[in-house]
Amino acid sequence: DNAMKYMGAACAPNIIGVGIGGGSDIAIKIAKQQLMRPLSDKHPEPEVAKIEEEIMDAINTTGIGPMGLGGNTTVLGVKVDYAMRHPASLPVGVAVQCWAARQSKAIISKDLKVTYVTHPMEVN
Repeated sequence: DNAMKYMGAACAPNIIGVGIGGGSDIAIKIAKQQLMRPLSDKHPEPEVAKIEEEIMDAINTTGIGPMGLGGNTTVLGVKVDYAMRHPASLPVGVAVQCWAARQSKAIISKDLKVTYVTHPMEVN
């Protein structure tokens, strides 16, 4: 429900990160970390990968679509992970990322020269 409430306002299609377990602080940290996983990445545990797929399918059938204008692509990916928890609680954190999901990789050498690996560019 939380993801659906904000989906059109967050530049859909979105990427959803879900963190389950730990404390509430750990759950949201896990959720935010999931946003850094490649869209093609599937969780290594089949049960969790199935949850990712089921949530993605459920959200994409809402008809919200890109920019909230309708359609079948409301999310590009749903990434889920978990942490151990106390039996009396089960916190869940949800992080919503805009479709742009800007990521880049760089190598910084000892002399502080920066080489961009994923998006090469010249820096003067």
